[in-house]
Amino acid sequence: MRRNDKKITERAEIDSIIRGAKICRLAFASEGEPYLVPISFGYDGRALYFHTALEGRKLEFIAANPRVCFEFEGNIELVDHPELACKWTFAFESVIGYGAMAELKEPEVKSLGLNQIMRQYSGREWPIGAKALEGTRIWRLEIESVSGKRSWTKPPEGGTS
Repeated sequence: MRRNDKKITERAEIDSIIRGAKICRLAFASEGEPYLVPISFGYDGRALYFHTALEGRKLEFIAANPRVCFEFEGNIELVDHPELACKWTFAFESVIGYGAMAELKEPEVKSLGLNQIMRQYSGREWPIGAKALEGTRIWRLEIESVSGKRSWTKPPEGGTS
């Protein structure tokens, strides 16, 4: 990271940003082609959980290359300047990380993964029926590396951020 003053070093702060996020952006790559998708997710402190349909473009990319990059953002606020266009910026928090997608296949494990997603949005666990599990693929992404960045202040007068 170029700006060490914006780096988030505490894992608890990174976890808080992830837990407060509404969506996760997953970036896939295959044969030189990128594919970026906003997706709902679950988080257990070590791994991210996702669900997909039984077929589709995401699955084609996962099959070709299970390594992905993920991104979260929060506390976004436009910081404008009344006179200079180049002084406009954003206050924000963001998290970027890497890992590999692994499919959960056993019904009880799939149910646990799907409930991680449900806890992210509802704060509770749900009974998941066998039919729902059969029609959904559940994925776990073990976080291999993660970093955070925060920009809270307006750029200094006379400079850029």
